[in-house]
Amino acid sequence: MLTSILAVVIVLGGLIFFHELGHFVVARGMGMGVSVFSLGFGKRLFGITRGKTDYRVCAFPLGGYVQLVGESPDAELPEGFEAQESFSRRPPWQRMLVVLAGPVFNFLLAWLIFWGLAFSQGVQELLPVIGQVTNSSAAEEAGIVPGDRIIEIDGNRIDIWEDLVERIEANQGAQMLLTVQRGKELFSQHVTPRLQEKRNLFGEIKTMPMLGIAPKGEFVTRELGFLDSAVQGGRQIWDVSGLMIMGIVKLVERVIPWTDMGGVILISELIHKEAQNGLINLLALTALISINLGILNLLPIPVLDGGHILFFFLETITGKPLSPRVQQAALKIGMTLLLMLMVLATFNDILRHFK
Repeated sequence: MLTSILAVVIVLGGLIFFHELGHFVVARGMGMGVSVFSLGFGKRLFGITRGKTDYRVCAFPLGGYVQLVGESPDAELPEGFEAQESFSRRPPWQRMLVVLAGPVFNFLLAWLIFWGLAFSQGVQELLPVIGQVTNSSAAEEAGIVPGDRIIEIDGNRIDIWEDLVERIEANQGAQMLLTVQRGKELFSQHVTPRLQEKRNLFGEIKTMPMLGIAPKGEFVTRELGFLDSAVQGGRQIWDVSGLMIMGIVKLVERVIPWTDMGGVILISELIHKEAQNGLINLLALTALISINLGILNLLPIPVLDGGHILFFFLETITGKPLSPRVQQAALKIGMTLLLMLMVLATFNDILRHFK
């Protein structure tokens, strides 16, 4: 239990801290003043002052914050800071970059984790070996049996199961020529996929071509070099981000029910589970949560980074900032929406234990 508690504190605290580190690095790189860089919230426990910035550790370790100088035009400058270091006096594009840096650092952290895992562990790939053939399916009628390995489809090499799936799904009901390995024997067989209804990842029923086969579950580990691992990490960021964005869209469209939303409790439970399964699993989960944090913060909701970016973008177009009255009203709406979502997610997390 102590290990799990430490894992939750380190993962959640570390992710938020890395997010704030992005704001800090870009702000200081542009010469903006930062009065406080805090690891944690609440009472200051200890820290050091370097230059004009107080680097501190606070009592509540989950997260952190960066206190920029002059965040609003009417804010008083702390002692020792000059007017040109004020955040609010900078052009909108500079403020936009500072705000954007937080989510970008979340993606950067995920990329570094995926990169490291790919380099140290390699990539596990599912082989195109058939483990199950559905009765009366196109595959069964073509004589395909469990244990067969698909080598080619219409002359295109099939190395992993994903290649096989892509070729079948791209088919529009036309006949395909499979090259099959059965033991030491190689033979070719024509088969025509059938259009069938199938639930996708989000529970939607889609009509797609299918052979009626399932994988056997044989994996191969492919080792990657240093640069190839970096490319693989970027590819994973792209794939995971696409799924998460699509998930948000499906949530708004009510394809995914709101009761499936989870919050801090669910995330803590996942961290607890993966902490028991070892460091590799915990690091992979940390990367996924980091991507999720980056995407959510980019949503154009006032209070979140995406809302502030939207404000600065509109200021760039119009040549003047939104009126304080409009900004305050938007922030109140954003805060109310965010609190409602947090309450709903927490309610779902609690209710999930009684189902």
